Amino acid sequence: MMGHVHLIFLSAFLLVSVTSETFDAMEGEAFTIKCPRWSPSVKITWYHTVTNKMIPTEEEGSQIFSLNQFLWFLPTSREHSGDYTCVIHFSNNSTKLYNMSVQVHPYKQGVCFPSQIRYPNDTGRGKIVCPTIDNYKNATIIQWYKNCKPLQGERYFMAENYVYISNPGKEDDGYYTCRFTYIHKGNVFNVSATRIFISKVKHSPIRPQILVPKDKDVIEVELGAPLSLKCQARLGIKKQPLAVVTWDVDNISVKSLEFSRFHEKTRSFEGRHQEYYKETTLHISEIKNEDLQANFTCVVVNEMCNTRATVTLKLKAQCEVGIPNVLLIVGSLVLLIAIAVSVILYRCFRVDIVLLYREIFQPYSVKDDGKIYDAYVIYPKTHTNEDGFVEHFVYQVMPDILENKCGYKLCIYGRDIYPGEDTASAIEKRIQRSRRLIILLTHQLINCKEPAYDQHIALYNALIQNDTKVILLEMEKIGSYEKLQESLRFIIRQQGTIKWKEQRAVHPQPSNSKFWKHVRYHMPLILKSSYSTNAG
Repeated sequence: MMGHVHLIFLSAFLLVSVTSETFDAMEGEAFTIKCPRWSPSVKITWYHTVTNKMIPTEEEGSQIFSLNQFLWFLPTSREHSGDYTCVIHFSNNSTKLYNMSVQVHPYKQGVCFPSQIRYPNDTGRGKIVCPTIDNYKNATIIQWYKNCKPLQGERYFMAENYVYISNPGKEDDGYYTCRFTYIHKGNVFNVSATRIFISKVKHSPIRPQILVPKDKDVIEVELGAPLSLKCQARLGIKKQPLAVVTWDVDNISVKSLEFSRFHEKTRSFEGRHQEYYKETTLHISEIKNEDLQANFTCVVVNEMCNTRATVTLKLKAQCEVGIPNVLLIVGSLVLLIAIAVSVILYRCFRVDIVLLYREIFQPYSVKDDGKIYDAYVIYPKTHTNEDGFVEHFVYQVMPDILENKCGYKLCIYGRDIYPGEDTASAIEKRIQRSRRLIILLTHQLINCKEPAYDQHIALYNALIQNDTKVILLEMEKIGSYEKLQESLRFIIRQQGTIKWKEQRAVHPQPSNSKFWKHVRYHMPLILKSSYSTNAG
């Protein structure tokens, strides 16, 4: 067999030249490379270049295997760095070799992607395609990042395999990372890919628009006092070759006037979406009587056309502050203070106010939303502490408070998933039919190398489908959240956690304690029909 392999390689070198390509991958992620040319009529085999050992198709427990034109790493490790060769066998008995060099980079805390893992730059008008995602069948994008920060905002439209930036500008240039999940035979793998986006916008004029002043505005002035008149206009996208913003006084350009009382000062700048603005301020050292009869006109010109806005001046009316004005000021201050106090009280007692409102007015929904459970409970399944703190809390404390005293219906693994059911299917169905997800954060759940299946499905429903809200119960003092997976850290940044008291006491806190009030605040409104059934 080894001699046959050497014969193949020798014949390949004799018949064709060898093509080489380098790939960079992140440690611990799914990764695949493919032979450049493939069709059903050719046969492809993969080899370790150094040892000439053929890589077989998938075997049980294998991390590296070949499948047609693809070589899979599920997942990668630093030992996988090296050279690989794909051999294409044509029907005319000729062969062609492609050498693939793979470099696996170690994961570093706080670094969202190594500098080497960057795909070709994307320049254009806003569409950024997630690199390599088409190689992963049924992959699902979890999050886009720009310069390692989650991408959010109305300007970003996220589709199945790309993100579109509305009106991209210079401020949108940067590193864009897509993170997605790939499921293979029930195992979930993470994949990330990064590319640089560089906006490509040429200058273009638009019909000039004067933002300040408005045409026919009348400005109040005082005789002998100085005055500044600002004219600001939008003229196009990026810096314009023809952009004039100036002032006329009675149809005579200020530059042509000999009066030392008038002079102009001009500046230009770009807006958020690279709109080009120009602003000219007319400074008048002192106002005289003849100025009250004059027309002051802002004139704006670009490549498309010109536009004007004229203002006039009048003497400022003299008035005294009377009692009604004082009452209006005092009343406004009292109203502002009352609003501020109300906001502070609501922020401090928001939970109690909402729970009291629910108790008094009972705003329970009467519509059937198709859900069976009010919450699905996720907790570490193999807890080993002698006091059985987590199990006692999940199976006794939570049902006693939330079900018996508050009328909610929980779904608890081990209690509500019956023997004989397909576990994965049962978990997925029950999560989909639950209104909330309650996740118990403990050191064991954080240190677990491979999160449980129900945790994967739950976070997928919460973050991707936006179908289910999450309630995080911090049962132990966690401290830093750096060891948590990114999806949980994202939820914590959005809404925080509800903390159990620091000591690991198994005695239940009363239902009106601060902890349970916060849990009830985040729980859904109870359906009238559901509540009546539970109460009965």
